[in-house]
Amino acid sequence: MADTLSDTRSVSSAPPTTSAGPLSWLKKNLFSTPTNSLLTVLTLAVLAWIVPPALDWLVFKAVWGPQPLAACDAVRGQGACWAVVWEKFRFMMFGVYPFDQQWRPALVIGILVSLLVISGIRWFWRPSLAAIWAVGIILSYWLMSGGLGLSPVRTEQWGGLPVTLILSIFGIGFAFPLGILLALGRRSSLPVIRSFSVVYIEVVRGVPLITVLFMASVMFALFLPERMRIDQLLRAQVAIILFVAAYLAEAVRGGLQAVPKGQVEAAQALGLSYWTIMRKIVLPQALKISIPPIVNSFISLFKDTSLVVIIAIYDFAYAVKKSVETDFSWKKYFIEAFLFSIVIYWIFCFAMSQYSQWLERDLARNTQR
Repeated sequence: MADTLSDTRSVSSAPPTTSAGPLSWLKKNLFSTPTNSLLTVLTLAVLAWIVPPALDWLVFKAVWGPQPLAACDAVRGQGACWAVVWEKFRFMMFGVYPFDQQWRPALVIGILVSLLVISGIRWFWRPSLAAIWAVGIILSYWLMSGGLGLSPVRTEQWGGLPVTLILSIFGIGFAFPLGILLALGRRSSLPVIRSFSVVYIEVVRGVPLITVLFMASVMFALFLPERMRIDQLLRAQVAIILFVAAYLAEAVRGGLQAVPKGQVEAAQALGLSYWTIMRKIVLPQALKISIPPIVNSFISLFKDTSLVVIIAIYDFAYAVKKSVETDFSWKKYFIEAFLFSIVIYWIFCFAMSQYSQWLERDLARNTQR
């Protein structure tokens, strides 16, 4: 009897057998059930039907480089004409900015992207980063607007990718702290602050961004004195900041609710002030929890900047559209131009997504046991 029990225990405690390799992975993930097997086969069939002709049109039979229009017309319907991107590249990137001065917005693109890259490196997370951003912002504004040795360029002539980056980067930079304040205000014990935060968030989230931009561009100007004029781009920037802050406030509020109340009560028992508790205990945890919805708001803002065209601000998407619409000979290759804009948007959005995932993993290492 004892031998039987020992044999049973040895059999039951034996580790399960595992198999590794490509075949086991395929069986587990793609052919685990008859339904999965059928879906896998159908998916492979669709890919085999779509991918080869798509690659032929996009890559193998396409016209690359600075080719004349005749080269594109010769393969029209068989291959893509990427020569349109080469032909209209400067208009796509810089819009109607003076042609001989387009080196300035090109430098601005490099400065803004460099600031984003620097801000994503942990070594630069120190007070000097604010000074780097201040220098970058001042330098970008000087290059775009001119003065002090550069010919002046009105904001009405700004366009293309620099405008998209300016609206999105500064929109994120200023909306983020405002969203945190609104989230804290909505959870405040003071009725006036809490009511104001609730009303602001619900009203702004209840209207589309187009409405906010229209009001900032048209309605707001009606309440200003006759001789007072605020730049159109600045009004659009403020409207974007106020709109995105409402969505960020709700994302941050979700993170605040996930922080255990016991931590706040313990900090209060130690005599810490409200702002010390928020700054050192609550917000670091809440913001880490809220990274996915916050980054989602950032990605949405980067794409939604294309809506500023309704108030006559020519961002990157509109510059790409006008670059082919205004030239009848290249107009028939508008698909290639739009695909180019899609790639540019995807690069920035994918970079934000990947960085947020890395940031989540990096911050999670501090809480792993």
